[in-house]
Amino acid sequence: MDPWQQWLEIYGPALLLYARQLTPGQAEAEDALQDAILRVWQSWDRSEPPRGALFQAVRRAAIDLGRKRQRRRRREEEYATLRAPDAPWFESPATGVQGEELRTALGALPAPQREVIVLKVWGDLTFAEIAATLEISPNTAASRYRYALAALRGQLGGE
Repeated sequence: MDPWQQWLEIYGPALLLYARQLTPGQAEAEDALQDAILRVWQSWDRSEPPRGALFQAVRRAAIDLGRKRQRRRRREEEYATLRAPDAPWFESPATGVQGEELRTALGALPAPQREVIVLKVWGDLTFAEIAATLEISPNTAASRYRYALAALRGQLGGE
């Protein structure tokens, strides 16, 4: 058995326990441990696995995950304020439909369809560009667009 694998079998549970003390949940602890092992393994010279360095790497990975979580929470809070009912989505009415009606209709679409509509109409992207952005096929992007337009026509009662 590889010395690294032996070492992980011996110290892995202790490292996970340590990570668990630094994170809010089991999944986050496992993520931190995985990140730490990867960081150390990439710089490891293949002699004796660095026990202290891996515990330090677990600590750093847990701190990094906590920072990412805080940044994500801030972004989500900022997004929530943008989605507030009183926050206007449009500066002026679009295509004869009042902005509030359009915002409500867009908000009622499933998220994947809404995303394609915004990228196509306001982002002026092609279906190929939308497909690359969303990591889907161009046909999927086009079909989401068609379904979204049909839903918007139904909600807004127009062409």
